[in-house]
Amino acid sequence: MHITSTLTLMAAALALAGCVSAPQQRFAPNEAPVVLGPAVRDNVTPMEPVLACFADHVASTRRPPVVIGVGDVKDYTGKYSINEGNAITQGGALMVYSALGKLGGAVSIAERFDPVIAERELAYADRRQLGDGRNHQLAGPNGGQAVPWLPYFGGTINKSDYFIVGGITELNYNINSGGVEFGVNQVGVKARTFSQSVGVDLRIVDTKTLMVVRTVSLTKQFNGYEVGLNVFRFFGSKLYDVDIGAKGQEPVQMGVRAALEEGVVRLMAAVTQVDHRPCMTLRPGGGEQIPLVPAAELRKVDNPVDASMGGAAIASPVAQGGVAVNAAGQGGSRLTGNATQVSFDFGATALGGSSLAQIDQIAGAAKKGTTDIVLVARDTENWDARKRDELTDQRIAAVTSALANRGVAPGAITVTWRPDAADTSIHRDGPGLQEIAKLRVGSPVVSGAVDAPTEGAGKGD
Repeated sequence: MHITSTLTLMAAALALAGCVSAPQQRFAPNEAPVVLGPAVRDNVTPMEPVLACFADHVASTRRPPVVIGVGDVKDYTGKYSINEGNAITQGGALMVYSALGKLGGAVSIAERFDPVIAERELAYADRRQLGDGRNHQLAGPNGGQAVPWLPYFGGTINKSDYFIVGGITELNYNINSGGVEFGVNQVGVKARTFSQSVGVDLRIVDTKTLMVVRTVSLTKQFNGYEVGLNVFRFFGSKLYDVDIGAKGQEPVQMGVRAALEEGVVRLMAAVTQVDHRPCMTLRPGGGEQIPLVPAAELRKVDNPVDASMGGAAIASPVAQGGVAVNAAGQGGSRLTGNATQVSFDFGATALGGSSLAQIDQIAGAAKKGTTDIVLVARDTENWDARKRDELTDQRIAAVTSALANRGVAPGAITVTWRPDAADTSIHRDGPGLQEIAKLRVGSPVVSGAVDAPTEGAGKGD
């Protein structure tokens, strides 16, 4: 009996060892063999199809990419274990950068998180210590001069349009659990499930005005399970203690990455004026398998092409004649002639943060004299006549109300131009924008003195 039990236990141990064995390889003589695991792969998440879809929609607008920087995206949960360290990744900013990279050039990425090397090289260039192994010709009062150091004329670093900051703000343990455990005569079985969640909060900020354009707050829940069989009893004079079981849980850090990726898509939708909601239906759910193909390989639409770059896809703004190709801005306000431009988001009737700041300036200028305003929206808006007129009415009312709240009487605001009901043309005003109405603030327009439509703003253009 004793020999039989011992042999049985040895057979069970060998069987278990076979179940958990892993391939090994000895790299050099007299070295211990090294366990080999799976090969490196693309770090895919459930958001891959969404990122590819959204990047295609942004590229199809054919507009120059907006330039995005990333600030600090910290772990604000404060959860820490002496044995395991931080419970949440400390690399949130790096995940946001990777999410922007998965958009595959549909947006341009500016390095703002760790520019130390670039700043050092700029310092070397300033001290005339930086070279590239060649001589460079410099003009001088006594003719040209060949120097071994790399000249720097300034302006080589592209500005960003917006930047993303935020943090991981929640980690809730065991928000829900359940299960069963049953035992008889020191023989028991158990099974349980448990859940926890994380939350992330992000915002995208206009670099020029430091106005927050959009915020998002997202949460992700994780599920786990545990099953087991335990035997702890005497068989004859021998005590046996056997535990068999399994335990599994969704990877927490992968869930954090997916939440940050969804936050990036929503924030980018706000500044590119591209609706992200149709793409969100591509997220796997309800037990569906995560696609193993990275977003870059799921793309179907090429990025905009710049003829001046030999047909290359645009990866970043290019300065031409001292003016960047995207100088019109992306959703910000600027001056068109003597008129102040006030922009609306795609299909929106409420003024955004940067537009409200512009309204403050208009109200101040109106107290000193007459001010002209041009209301603009994205040129991707192409509504039917009825929908367009309703939106125009609501947008004019929004500007009038905002100015009234700042002391400008509604009677001092006059509509000088708006598209005719039968006019279906797009009246463009700069890259990616169209004019939707013109207002004059400060003094009523004399009958017959309504502005003639400017170029691109009249019927039949």
